[in-house]
Amino acid sequence: MNEMKRAAMKMASLSIYKGILNRTVPKAFYRLLWSCDKTEQEFLTAWGNFFAVLCERGCSESLAECITGTALFDENAYSLAAAAGKTDFPPTMMEAVERDLKIILEISAVTPQELLKGCRFEQQVESLALPQWKTGEPVGALKGNLKDCIRKMTEYYQKNGCGMYARYRAFIWRDKKIEPVAYPDKTVLADLKGYEVQRGLAIDNTLSFLQGLPANNCLLYGDRGTGKSSTVKALLNEYYPKGLRMIEMPKEYLMDFPLLVDQIAAIPMKFIIFIDDLSFSKQNDTYAALKAVLEGGLAARPENTLIYATSNRRHLVRETFSDRDGDEVHRGDTMQESLSLADRFGLSIGFTLPDKERYLEIVRQLAKQRKLDVQRDELEMGAERWATARGGRSPRCARQFIRDAEARIRRGQELS
Repeated sequence: MNEMKRAAMKMASLSIYKGILNRTVPKAFYRLLWSCDKTEQEFLTAWGNFFAVLCERGCSESLAECITGTALFDENAYSLAAAAGKTDFPPTMMEAVERDLKIILEISAVTPQELLKGCRFEQQVESLALPQWKTGEPVGALKGNLKDCIRKMTEYYQKNGCGMYARYRAFIWRDKKIEPVAYPDKTVLADLKGYEVQRGLAIDNTLSFLQGLPANNCLLYGDRGTGKSSTVKALLNEYYPKGLRMIEMPKEYLMDFPLLVDQIAAIPMKFIIFIDDLSFSKQNDTYAALKAVLEGGLAARPENTLIYATSNRRHLVRETFSDRDGDEVHRGDTMQESLSLADRFGLSIGFTLPDKERYLEIVRQLAKQRKLDVQRDELEMGAERWATARGGRSPRCARQFIRDAEARIRRGQELS
């Protein structure tokens, strides 16, 4: 039997790791292997398609790393169990795991020369000088003795999780499914100056959550530009190595919350559902849905999930004077209903605009972090002018000023 056909049959027989055949590069390689026994046109088309996707993924110099890497991020019975902390696996499963990993390693080592030699028309296509790839080395977890590789794979899943949750840290709820965010916000806690007490409360709550201790849903409220959303994003970047993942859920999709949690309830990782800029102009179905999600609904929130929301309003519902002067008999009940949503967040953290000294201290800390060589008086005068021109002081205003100041200083210009 042709060696390339045998290789294709081995790929077809994958069991535990059959999911890698749905990944772009392995799928294209699988089609290329099968085409070795078909027509010249099918073979050449498959070759071109495979090399194109290999280059798109930046893997033309290391096929082995690309294909073995898909195993690291595959979600299957073994990786899910390992990510959940299990160490005692059924022997039959582990035999299948060992067989699959051996096949994946063999396939990833196939060279262009071997593939050409294994096709039915090597001489006919020889003059075409087809583009060729390099095999390179497999990922670190799959180097060495196969038994050791399985141990390393288990440890990897235990530490990093599996599936797309091992590859990505940030996600968004869109079209009733969870989609990864390839380039998440890079803000880290060290970038945020001031508000140490407020951030400390959020950090402590998050650490309790990650450690399996009781933790609360969290509402970060207050003035615009004070770092509420940045704090939540920074928490993700600080603690994703500890198993934290974040899913942003636009408030207009809150009715989908039961669908979302159904998709992550069995995933052995910790999730923060992030709702940014949360407020309501009136009580509606979305308002009621969030109340049920936080506390009071029949479907319980999974233990691996918390909700972190930000809002410019402490009580979340916008109230007008006409609301207060309405003709409802039991107006007090309506007021209590409006306040009850915010009360269902176990932890509420307030962020208020800084006074002049706190604002300038934030500016000084940011300048020090960016290693800006500028006199303190000049820096503070520039920061004040910047804030005046923008109608107020805030950490966001301070960051914007520092970015502008750094650009000017690097160009050798004055801050004035």
